[in-house]
Amino acid sequence: MPYNASDTRYNNMTYKRTGRSGLKLPLISLGFWYNFGGLDSFENGRAMARRAFDMGVTHFDLANNYGPPPGSAEENFGLLMRQDFRPYRDELIISTKAGYDMWPGPYGEWGSRKYLLASLDQSLKRMGLDYVDIFYSHRPDPETPMEETMSALDAAVRQGKALYVGISSYSPEQTQEAAQILHQMGTPCLIHQPSYSMFNRWVENGLLDVLDQEGIGAIAFSPLAQGQLTDRYLNGIPTGARATKTERVWLTPEDVKRNLGKIQKLNDLAQNRGQKLSQMAIAWVLRKPQITSALIGASSVSQLDDNLAALNNLSFSQEELDAIDAILSGSNQK
Repeated sequence: MPYNASDTRYNNMTYKRTGRSGLKLPLISLGFWYNFGGLDSFENGRAMARRAFDMGVTHFDLANNYGPPPGSAEENFGLLMRQDFRPYRDELIISTKAGYDMWPGPYGEWGSRKYLLASLDQSLKRMGLDYVDIFYSHRPDPETPMEETMSALDAAVRQGKALYVGISSYSPEQTQEAAQILHQMGTPCLIHQPSYSMFNRWVENGLLDVLDQEGIGAIAFSPLAQGQLTDRYLNGIPTGARATKTERVWLTPEDVKRNLGKIQKLNDLAQNRGQKLSQMAIAWVLRKPQITSALIGASSVSQLDDNLAALNNLSFSQEELDAIDAILSGSNQK
């Protein structure tokens, strides 16, 4: 069936300015890291993308290597653009990244100008786009000079292939250096994409301060700690859960077992707030003023709707925040 976006798509979503830029992002963005690749159901991915946009999610986040196989998420998104979203291109923020292993040989990963600009050309071809809204350096390169990596981002903007640029998983020190180099080039760093969740709070140790100083926004990926901060693992590890997968291992059974007691206590607290654990976890990430958007994944429309319902209760009392800190530190005993 032809897709016609909901007339009410902007009624319930909140949009927040990204750092000191003029760009606003929805408080929740949809990531194509999982469930949109060549091994996944295209129609399920289409249903989630349509539903997200109908609910005001204007930001779709991709990377060159998303799949599996690598590149297939961008290819599927290109098909969605042609068939569903072309009339809405100017209402969408589409981002992609380059930095991880993508093709054989010495020019297929990291942060050289050769790799980043070649990868962006490939991404635009796969997605059938003239430009992306945000192009990221996906990870810092320990061997390539920062000036070279940032000059490639600057070139992407000057060539008209990206409107804004960002970085992902850079340390506070690397972020400050990258921001200052880009500022000198006249292409400000728009956004940083770090992992951030109740179980991974590294951004609170300096990065958020740097983002404040430099006027950079942030979009937090994995706010649900690879699914741990949901009701999926409350009673152990179910069949087919991410913790059982052997490819691209980001979550292990040991991780779940180690955190199970905390997960159960956090779930009790969420229920007292009238939320699911996943909804509270997303709201908790968004409590920080530097966080522009929470980047979520989803495997179904119902899961997407569950996550979007986090926006119904974003406020925390100091007592609730203290209770969460106590649980996370292990000082909460029952």
